[in-house]
Amino acid sequence: MPSSRFSGSLSAPKVDVAIDMGNPFLNVTVDGFLKAGTVAAARSAAEDAFHIVKSGSFSSHNLEKSLKKMCKEGAYWGTVAGVYVGMEYGAERLRGTKDWKNAMVGGALTGALISAATNKSKDKVVIDAITGGAIATAAEFLSYLT
Repeated sequence: MPSSRFSGSLSAPKVDVAIDMGNPFLNVTVDGFLKAGTVAAARSAAEDAFHIVKSGSFSSHNLEKSLKKMCKEGAYWGTVAGVYVGMEYGAERLRGTKDWKNAMVGGALTGALISAATNKSKDKVVIDAITGGAIATAAEFLSYLT
């Protein structure tokens, strides 16, 4: 009986942006901002392109709306990523070691800062800090598997 198999591997693309801000903390923060912001803007563009193709109507209003959404999403997610990598780097420098605890601290601080900037509830800030720390720690553990 004939059969076929698929063999291959997937690898994440490596994108290195070399921006020297004169300070390692600023370098990793800006790098995180640019990488996550670019991904968020591309995701937003793809989503809007899908909706435009699906509806079959393209106008300058749709294009302007899409560009504004791309900038907003890119800035938001870039800021979150920049804060996170900066906090993680800061924790690494303060602790003098590179391990999963830095991700936990960075995630918790990022969750708390972003939440405090957008919420007034202290309970929500604490919950978002716990969530940020948990997500960052899980991502760090998952990166060890690959």
